[in-house]
Amino acid sequence: MSAVEIMKDLFFIERGYLNSNHFVYRSEQPVLIDTGYISDFAITEQLIEDIGVKLAQTRLIINTHTHCDHIGGNSIIQDRSGCDIALHKVGKYFMDTGDDWSPWWRYFGQEAGFFACTIALDDGDLIPVGPYEFQVLHTPGHASDGIVLYNRKEKVLISGDALWEDDIPTITMRVEGSTCLLDLLSSLEKLEPLDVEIVYPGHGRPFTNFKEALAKSKAKARDFLNHKEKTGDSLLKKIIIYTMLMHREMDEESFFDHLMGTYWFKETIDFFFKSEYRQTYEEVMRNFLRRDIVRRKDGKLFTTVEP
Repeated sequence: MSAVEIMKDLFFIERGYLNSNHFVYRSEQPVLIDTGYISDFAITEQLIEDIGVKLAQTRLIINTHTHCDHIGGNSIIQDRSGCDIALHKVGKYFMDTGDDWSPWWRYFGQEAGFFACTIALDDGDLIPVGPYEFQVLHTPGHASDGIVLYNRKEKVLISGDALWEDDIPTITMRVEGSTCLLDLLSSLEKLEPLDVEIVYPGHGRPFTNFKEALAKSKAKARDFLNHKEKTGDSLLKKIIIYTMLMHREMDEESFFDHLMGTYWFKETIDFFFKSEYRQTYEEVMRNFLRRDIVRRKDGKLFTTVEP
């Protein structure tokens, strides 16, 4: 997890599946983009301070959306520094109204905390990150408050979870609405005219094959539209792994009951898998164990996916 300087004093830090990637502008008044998951904050702080940035001096945090893996450090850093926090205006509404459902926190049983959003962003706005100017583009689909940040001069796209290299992000129709795949397609089409040399996504490594990644994402989104069960299968598998990462390990005997106690699991099975709770769970877990994505030891389940 070493930092890469992508422009002078602007660093990219790649994390794993549980935590979003970070961006840090190093100066006497640092700017951060996305702050990871709250349980890993100590690691986040160390990674940022290794660049030479003191979090207590932070001037501004910009979030690509308000999911827990992108805003986990916000309240801690804001308490220390009094910094501004910039979100799309939809995300600001979530924070202002104390809505822990729309950013998925309560729906998926995630740990997250409210904070004061002091800057509301809108589609087409320009926001400075130190001397670098980024255009804000609203990209709903995965998240109703999702944005990407585009630097036209350097042809750099900070894509959040709107665009990954080889997959599309989790699609949660029961929170984002039944048209969210159509929203994702519209967001991807909005990105197509951009002149991009390199993409820094919210998860995963940077990539230069911008047009190819767009085409893959659009094709997968259309496939999900045509095959409803694929949307459910993807959500189920991703969030089960995410749950294991959040808890580090789960008791094998009680894991199914834990999932049944959440909003998301039962509703996903009802919506996509004809309410076949146990059967669907066992099929997914057999698949994970066979592929070594999940392992069992001493009655515990844990995942091999990097957090």
